[in-house]
Amino acid sequence: MTLQLTDNQEVLSVPVLMYHSVCAEPTPETRALSVHPDALAVQLELLDGLGCTAVTMDTLVRHWRARALGAATEPLPARPVVLTFDDGYADFHREVLPLLLRHRAAASLYVTTGWLADAGAQRDGRPPAPMLSWGALAEVAAEGVEIGGHSHSHPPLDQLSGRGLRVELMRNQDLLEARLQRPVTTFAHPFGHSDARVRSAVRACGYRGACAVANAMAEPRQGPFALSRLTVRRSTTPEDFLALVQGRELLRLYGRDRVLTRGYALVRAGRRSLRRAARLGALGRAE
Repeated sequence: MTLQLTDNQEVLSVPVLMYHSVCAEPTPETRALSVHPDALAVQLELLDGLGCTAVTMDTLVRHWRARALGAATEPLPARPVVLTFDDGYADFHREVLPLLLRHRAAASLYVTTGWLADAGAQRDGRPPAPMLSWGALAEVAAEGVEIGGHSHSHPPLDQLSGRGLRVELMRNQDLLEARLQRPVTTFAHPFGHSDARVRSAVRACGYRGACAVANAMAEPRQGPFALSRLTVRRSTTPEDFLALVQGRELLRLYGRDRVLTRGYALVRAGRRSLRRAARLGALGRAE
């Protein structure tokens, strides 16, 4: 599976890159998934060298959904790539935004609203690093960066009750849309975890699409609410970056991650079954 490098307008395999903090001196909690600003600068140069064009997740989702319905849609660029950044760290404004503007690259930023620096009464959870303020987030949005949802307090959504899940999704989306005065149309699942119930709840909020992790190329067959992303880490070398963005050597780069992901999925499924059994037992006792 490789990145489409022709002028064919039917692009069916797209690298969606997942970043987190971009910082020279990350916190211990963010180090593994952080990227040095110099490394990001090199990666954007490599994308330019490949002739890639960065589009937002919303652009990709709208294109694939329209094609699935047989509707008219503008073609994607011949070599599309999606740059996504999770959580909403303060270094996005300081380090990432200038690089995006220099390269005229689109990006999607997925924000955990309860972690924002000036969340005030809406604060919820303990962020692992300094976060954007609402003012800085508005400046980022004004520069054309897509702002997406990432829950309010960053819990594993598939472990929440139905009511808890709805509150996390709606509180996050409502805050973003009210403060930024623009629709929020795509979502990133915290920790990359989702199940059919979570995806249905995300759809019910009016989102057009959502991304997971999976460490594979994004493809229409995955469905608009579980599109795969490729993790970019501090340990990602330029050679590895070139390979992953072209869909090459993904088993070598992500084999261990995929094994762990399958293991976590089994654990989460077991926890859900235990909670369901406990609820049924409680109902039985009540009767």
